[in-house]
Amino acid sequence: MAVSRRVVVIGGGIAGLAAGFRLMRTPGVEVEVLEADSRAGGAIATSREEGFLLEHGPDCFLTVKPAAIDLCKALGLENRLIGTIAENRRSFVARKSKLLPVPEGFYLMAPSSIASLATSRIFSAKGKARMAMEPLISRRTDPADESLASFVRRRLGQECLDRLAQPMIAGITTADPEKLSMRAAMPQFPEMEEAHGSIVGALAARALSRGTSGPRYGMFATLDGGMQVLVDALAAALGPRLRTGVRVNALGRDGAKWTLESSGGALRTDAIVLALPAAAAASLLRPRDGQLANLLAAIESASVATVHVAWKEEDLPLPAAMGFVVPAIENRFTLACSFTSRKFPGRAPAGTSLLRIFAGGATRPADASLPEADLTQRVIAELRDLLGAKREPLFCRVDRHADAMPQYHVGHLDRVAEIESRAAALPGLSLCGASYRGVGVPDCILSGERAAEIAAG
Repeated sequence: MAVSRRVVVIGGGIAGLAAGFRLMRTPGVEVEVLEADSRAGGAIATSREEGFLLEHGPDCFLTVKPAAIDLCKALGLENRLIGTIAENRRSFVARKSKLLPVPEGFYLMAPSSIASLATSRIFSAKGKARMAMEPLISRRTDPADESLASFVRRRLGQECLDRLAQPMIAGITTADPEKLSMRAAMPQFPEMEEAHGSIVGALAARALSRGTSGPRYGMFATLDGGMQVLVDALAAALGPRLRTGVRVNALGRDGAKWTLESSGGALRTDAIVLALPAAAAASLLRPRDGQLANLLAAIESASVATVHVAWKEEDLPLPAAMGFVVPAIENRFTLACSFTSRKFPGRAPAGTSLLRIFAGGATRPADASLPEADLTQRVIAELRDLLGAKREPLFCRVDRHADAMPQYHVGHLDRVAEIESRAAALPGLSLCGASYRGVGVPDCILSGERAAEIAAG
């Protein structure tokens, strides 16, 4: 088929790869994906060391958002999808030097039934009483955005925020709850309030319709060989359309065409998909639209460090759980800990325990940049205190992700709407990635696919 439109995707993370894959299957479109790094995939990377499978970025994705599952099916990966280990689908919250189980039926930060609170040791009697009042709290009528902290205090009380909501959300977004936009990061909860007048009532109705009120972890999936399998399949499908080690330095216009100056030479194209972090997109677009660049640059990001630690199972026998989160009020170094060898099968040799610890984030940025020896020392000390780890670990590996976590502050969606409006005024330009409408893998894939549709014209 004759080529009627040429598109260049700048950025080979999961959003850019998804955009490229969608465009290569669009009749009449010729696509090229340029990635500055020597490898594609962006934050997604998997390695094997000493028999352990290490995820250096996201280790799974939500299945209730269909974009990732659909992409896996399109790539022929459906038979390689695996779910979490069923008997381990629970999590803990650190309190003092103990790990307390999250009550059955909790979804992120709210219970699906008041009865589930009765035996929980996470909350005091006063805190439980306040949460039990949630169905009686009037729904908010102000349509303006609200912080997560404000929302949880208003509906469920300060204790719920401090002891469960804050650590659960920090384990996902590394965000400051006083700044995090509820409508951008957790839109389902304001929608529940609007539709049902009660979060507890809405969650109970949803649990009943699904026939379960159990924990949420059955909604997660990954690939049997790690998330890198998805990246490798996309790279293989794109073939020579994907060029790594090519950095785009400047964008320009030549009549109806876009021009690119890159380390791989000059290019002319009908359309561009910018699959870059907001700050990088701002730098390239500033000569074309300073206001658009300012809006993009205003989207802040947080840094995080992760530490992979392995022990012999006899020195650290992990509980049957997915991991634990740590409330900020505990004043610990650890934000969250994933029990990797308990979460998915095939992640560690028999007789060993593999964990992944997260530190840093928006509220403790300095922790992410500590020297490697300090990071590992503090992590190991806390694992000894909370889990009773004995002797020395088999190995430790540190990953650093500088400015890798976009922060959706209150008003984020209004900013994104203005960004999209100004981008639409530049013919042939579309944006995608984690900076805009969701940080999860399915969100990024959907973002890339929608940007591809715009670019295809």
